[in-house]
Amino acid sequence: MKILAYIPARSGSKGVKDKNIKNFKGLPLMAHTILNALNAKLFDEVMVSTDSEVYRKIALKYGAKAPFLRSEKNSSDTAPTISGLLEALENYSKLNKRFCHVMILQPTSPLRDTKDILRAWERYEKNHFQSLASVHKIEINPFLLRTLKNDQLSSLLKDNSTIRRQDLPIFYQVNGAIYIAKVSELDEKTSLNDSVIGHEIEISHALDIDNLKDFNE
Repeated sequence: MKILAYIPARSGSKGVKDKNIKNFKGLPLMAHTILNALNAKLFDEVMVSTDSEVYRKIALKYGAKAPFLRSEKNSSDTAPTISGLLEALENYSKLNKRFCHVMILQPTSPLRDTKDILRAWERYEKNHFQSLASVHKIEINPFLLRTLKNDQLSSLLKDNSTIRRQDLPIFYQVNGAIYIAKVSELDEKTSLNDSVIGHEIEISHALDIDNLKDFNE
């Protein structure tokens, strides 16, 4: 049963230039994810998928594999993660390397640690290898949100004004820190957010680096 850790790290970030290799707590951002994956001692291969030779060298420095560069088609900001993953798996097959399971670890979630990775895998195994995505509780309940139009407040969710705060349902957000699936079940239509097991991680571990302010968290 071979397991691949797939770390997607393209170079063309629009919000923060070279976000995936920018310094975060003393290391290039993606190095945190590489090291946590390696420390889990779970994977047959920890690979970084990138379109940049500079990123590739940094990935290798911290112990990841980067046997090929990502195609231009799958390196744009509109290219879905699944397309880059399928390309990587196809390239591996050309090297006679095949994997049974893959764990996608976004490099923009540097506070997701080795324990989170191992607990997610344990949950995945217990659920008979059903696809799994990490989630965290959201801080602001949608039932408390309102729109403001012509100075009038309106509820986003109908018929909720009489619900007591303590009776409100709990909502979760898919955070992208961890996604696990069987390779045999992946295709271009695969959703990384729906019809999957939700695995909760601490909100403090779910930070998604998106702007310069996040680098100071």
